[in-house]
Amino acid sequence: MKQTDAAKENYETTLSGWRHSAAWTYGIMLFFSAVALVTSLILSAETLALARAPKKLLSCDFNSVVSCSRVAQTWQAEIVKFGELSFPNAFFGIAAESVFVTLAVIGMIRVRVPRWFAICTWLGGLCALVYAYWLFSQSMFVIHALCPWCIVLMFSTTMQFISLTHASVSSQKLLVKRFSLVESYYRLRYDLLIDVLWVAALLTLILCQYSKVFFG
Repeated sequence: MKQTDAAKENYETTLSGWRHSAAWTYGIMLFFSAVALVTSLILSAETLALARAPKKLLSCDFNSVVSCSRVAQTWQAEIVKFGELSFPNAFFGIAAESVFVTLAVIGMIRVRVPRWFAICTWLGGLCALVYAYWLFSQSMFVIHALCPWCIVLMFSTTMQFISLTHASVSSQKLLVKRFSLVESYYRLRYDLLIDVLWVAALLTLILCQYSKVFFG
């Protein structure tokens, strides 16, 4: 009994309240990971449809700029290749997001994972974010076309990483003991301000780049 109480005390974080709870932080991560998973499944299905009929218009082809098929036919859509075999990015999205969904469920039931595992999980979320933003930048500034499902995937990955980072601090206690500023960042709700500015900056960038398409 004493050991169980001690384990609970070790699990409790100095960040209190529902906003820092495992159910809330990992719940948000679960929701956006599920959205990203469904989006990856849709992109995979449309990639297969485009392979069967290259000239077919997809459900997210609205014009020459807002077009999934235009993005899907570029080399950036299949950057992993083995010899003559190439694999669409969406296939890897299915695998990665399935893992994040599982990790979110594990977090929601308040399982305290080893420190090395928590660090690897966060690094995996960071890699997914960097990958999504690289694809977003290629779409925006190189291909000059917007894939609506890719935008959904990018925003979902962003929210997934934000919630994963919050959960890693509040539930898994990463960085809290060594850096007190991290705790203050969440306790004083600075994270909410940064998150809003982050998402607003992405929306502003898209609107500025393609304002003529949306409002012209």
